[in-house]
Order: sequence, then C-alpha cells, then structure tokens
Amino acid sequence: MEGHRFQVGWVFSVFLLCFFFFFPAHCFYLPGVAPEDLQKGDPLYVKVNKLTSTKTQLPFSYYSLPYCQPEHIVDNAENLGEVLRGDRIENSPYEFKMRKPQMCNIVCRKVLDKKTAKAFKEKIDDEYRVNMILDNLPLVVPVRRFDQENGVVYQHGFHVGLKGRYAGSKEEKQFINNHLTFTVKYHKDPHADSARIVGFEVKPFSVKHEYKGEWNEKTRLTTCDPQTKRAVTSSESPQEVEETREIIFTYDVEFQESDVKWAYRWDTYLLMADDQIHWFSIVNSLMTVLFLSGMVAIIMLRTLYRDISKYNQLETQEEAQEETGWKLVHGDVFRAPANSDLLCVYVGTGVQFFGMILVTMIFALLGFLSPSNRGGLMTAMLLLWVFMGLFAGYSSVRLYKLFKGTEWKKITLITAFMFPATIFSIFFVLNALIWGQKSSGAVPFGTMIALVLLWFGISVPLVFIGSHIGIQKPTIQDPVKTSKIPRQIPEQAWYMNPTFSILIGGILPFGAVFIELFLILTSIWLHQFYYIFGFLFIVFVILIVTCAEITIVLCYFQLCSEDYRWWWRSYLTSGSSALYLFLYAAFYFFTKLDITKPVSGVLYFGYMLIVSYSFFVLTGTIGFYACFRFTRLIYSSVKIE
Repeated sequence: MEGHRFQVGWVFSVFLLCFFFFFPAHCFYLPGVAPEDLQKGDPLYVKVNKLTSTKTQLPFSYYSLPYCQPEHIVDNAENLGEVLRGDRIENSPYEFKMRKPQMCNIVCRKVLDKKTAKAFKEKIDDEYRVNMILDNLPLVVPVRRFDQENGVVYQHGFHVGLKGRYAGSKEEKQFINNHLTFTVKYHKDPHADSARIVGFEVKPFSVKHEYKGEWNEKTRLTTCDPQTKRAVTSSESPQEVEETREIIFTYDVEFQESDVKWAYRWDTYLLMADDQIHWFSIVNSLMTVLFLSGMVAIIMLRTLYRDISKYNQLETQEEAQEETGWKLVHGDVFRAPANSDLLCVYVGTGVQFFGMILVTMIFALLGFLSPSNRGGLMTAMLLLWVFMGLFAGYSSVRLYKLFKGTEWKKITLITAFMFPATIFSIFFVLNALIWGQKSSGAVPFGTMIALVLLWFGISVPLVFIGSHIGIQKPTIQDPVKTSKIPRQIPEQAWYMNPTFSILIGGILPFGAVFIELFLILTSIWLHQFYYIFGFLFIVFVILIVTCAEITIVLCYFQLCSEDYRWWWRSYLTSGSSALYLFLYAAFYFFTKLDITKPVSGVLYFGYMLIVSYSFFVLTGTIGFYACFRFTRLIYSSVKIE
C-alpha cells in the first residue's frame, strides 16, 4: 500500500513539474489567438464581419447587402463582448490556397433590381466599409502618407463603393468596388516549409467587367484573364450601380513573404497616425499634472503642519475659542449629511466601478485583452462589474452604519439596482432605436436576457453578501464627538460658493485625461484600434492622485471657512469633471465627426451620457474617500478639549 502511495505521489509530482515548466510557454495563447502553421496549398477561409460607417455609427451584417454568398451561411460563435459591439462574423465564398496566387477568380454574377440597387446606393452614400477576417487578422487597406517618407497608414476594411461623375456630366453616380486584390503576407519558418500569416491587405477596384457571348459558368472575362495575364490595376472603367445593371464580383490573391514575425503581426494595426504628436501630448499632460500635484501636496503638508502645531500649542480654553479655522467645526464635521442614504449608494457604486476599471487595466497590461481577442475587453468589464458587486455592498453599508442607519437592507437593495437600472434603461432605449434601423448592432433578445440574469443572478446576491459582511463589522469611530446642536455657518466668500468651487474642482481631473480621452473617442467612433494600456494606466493613476488632491485642497479651504458640509461637496467636486467630459464629447461630435442622421446623433450622445455618468461615479468616489481620510487624519492629530 505504501509503495502504491509512493508511486501515485511520484507520478503526481512529475505531472506538476511538467505542468509548471512546460505549460508557461503556451499560457498566454488565448482561444483563437494561438499561431497556426500552414503548409503550401493549405486552404484559407476568409470570414466576413459587419459593415461599418463613421457617418451613421450603425453596423449592418455583411449579407444585408446582396453580395455573393456561399452555399450555406454559417455564423461564428461570438462572445458577449462581440455581440454588444455588433460583430456578426460569418463565412464567405472567398477561399484561398496558402502561397498559391490566383488571378481574376469569379465569385458570382448579380443583376440588380430596384431594391438591391437602392441598398447598395444607400451604403455607398453613407460611406460604409466592408470588414473581413483571415486567420484572426482584420482586413486593411494600405494608404500612402505623403508627409512621411515610406509612411503607410492602414484603414480597416474597404469601402462598399465610391461616388463620382462621368467626364462631361454633372450628375453624381455611385460605383461599387467589385474587384478585390488581396495580399496575404506570411512569415516562413527557416527550418521547415510551414509559414504563418502576418498580414491581410486589399486594394479595391470598381471594374465594369466585359465578356463575349452569353453568360455561363465557363465564360471568360476580357477585362481580366489569368490565361492572358491581364490583371485589374485601376478603376478607369468603373461599375455603376443602377437597376438592371449586371455586376460581376472577382478577386486576385497575392502572397508576399514578410520579415515580420507572428508575435509582432498586430504592431502594424496598432500604429496610429501622428503618433509622435500624440505621445508628446500625453507626456506633456502627465508632466503638467504631476507638477501641479506636487505643488499642491507641498503646500498642503506645510500649511497643515503649521496649523496642527499651532493648535496643539494653545494652553487655555479661551485661546482655543478665540482661534478661527477648521478646528472650530470639530463638533460638526462628522455630522451626517442630508440625503446620507443616497450618498452611501453612490459611494458603493463608485467602489464597484473603481474595482472593475482597476482589474480590467491589470488584465490589459498583462496582454489578456489584446485586440486579437475580439470582444474580450467588453466581456471582461461586464463580468468584473458583476463580481465587484461584493465590494459595492460592503462599502455602502459600512458608510451607512457610520451614519447610524438602521435599514441596511433597503440601502443594499438601492445599491444593487439604482445605477445598473439607470444604465440599462438608457441602453434599452438606444437598443430600440438601433433595432428600428434594422442594424446588426441591436443586441438580440437572448443576450438581453443573459445580461439581466448576470445582474439579478450574480450581481444582486453578491451586493447582499458584501452588505452582510459590512454590517457585521464594528462601526467606524469618529476621532471627535459630534455636538447635539449644529453650529451656524458664517456667510461665505463668493469663491467659496458651492456651485463655483465644485465646477472649479472638476477642471484639473478632466485635464489629466484630456489627451487620452481624445484617443479613446477616436478609437470608438472612428473605428480605430486602441492599445496603449500602459499609458492609460499611468493616466488612471494620475487621475486618482489629481481627484484626491484637488478635493482635499478645496475641502481644507471649506473647513477653514467654518463650513462643515463637506460630505456631498467632496463627492461632487471631483465628480464634476464628468460635466467637462460630456461637454468635450459634444465638442468632439461637432468638430471631428461627420454624423448627419438624427438617430446616429442620439446614439452618440446617449452612449456618451452613460460614459459621463460612469465617470462621475468613479471620480466622485475617489474624491470622497480622499476627503474622508483627510478629515479623519487632521482631526485625530489635534487635541480637542
């Protein structure tokens, strides 16, 4: 028996050693992200994704247009994040053979009727782009930059078509891109015949194909022919989109060896235009905020040190009474504020949001949320939001208990439902608008049910569990006793007016994220990749420091003016940065975007309202806890008679 145990233990030990020594080599290969070694002649299947437009912001499925279809359309299984993004990934009739070039392959022939011609025209007018995928790489169109030597910018997807005029005509026509010249870049293994795909590019052309005789399966085109080596190189004779017009869809495939290794193939997609200006702006913004934060910290530390030393040196009660400043309001500073229940709810929600953002950024920094894992970022944020409900319940009830509240279950219920219900209501209205436009961006009913189940099935119970843990903890003790009769607040100077000081307090936190906000808005609304999470994390840390310091400074000035109503003002001071965020979003809409449809405008402002509200909750909570810690620290440092 002992020999058997030894043998089992030895096998288990060997298994563990093998697991820890050999598994790490592949531990960061997420599903669908691992490299695929391809031999010459292996089949390559191109998948199609949604049609997108920066003018409408309404995605549509590829086959919503009468493009060529395979025998059976197969939907790829999408994760929650992909569905919410509007991705609809399906198979296509475009099939290649690895490292075997093809010329003028005919996909299909279409004769347009009134309905199909109208559909193509509308998408061309709205500047829709076709998105495709090969080996998990999105299709890009290389565009030469004339302001840089050998500079190339990659645009995601190709236009459905373009608008133009015939020579001598003033009437504008729509022309469809019906010929695609694909370039598949690969990196060859020097020790084997296998290769890995590292790039997927296309050059679209509009060509009015011609042929002799009547159309049949064996018809050869005269405009491009692999036997005569005649290829499409321009759109000099474009294919017009009109009713009864015949459109022939064709494609070429070229294979090009590349020095780029598989591990670095996404670098091309993640390079931004004007990257040097962006980097300089970000660094400049960070250095400015760091300098201001350092100055604020030095001033606060020196002033507070002098105040505390002076107060502690007072010898008599009369001297203490004659003194003015923040020490005079020690009997009221920890008095429960008006609407304390709502404050507890907002603080708990902010803690939940802070935890979600922090953990998401850590995962992103570790590479788990790379763009190759489509929808991963949104899926991670949703799941983390759900699980962070534990901390929301704990935080809100702990604060509620400090205010000597007794109905903790009511507070827990409001914490679990208020913020999510508000966001879900706005999202539901926006989704109804998208559904009314028959866009693929509309979240399906099944996914809506899944979101509700996540909310009610996991988040709500976790909020109650957190609240139960929080209510069992001993009550936080105030460093000084609260007097029974509230002290009268003297008349305040104009610059200490609550509205004025709150609005001033939001400027610095907004300044900390200003440049990064521009990049994020560009990535979302102009359909570009965003993957500088390292800088984003630094900006997030700077945001935390800035929110904390500006709130502490204004809270200190408020207490020195003998105004002890700091609870809500500390939350609103840093939270007011959300107002500037929304105003900047409006400025961005009118200056950077070309959205003309009312529905698209409503969608933009609806989503930015959700973002701004979330930012308010996040920054407000940071400012509140900074001020909460600050007041407890200074009042515990002085002798109160």
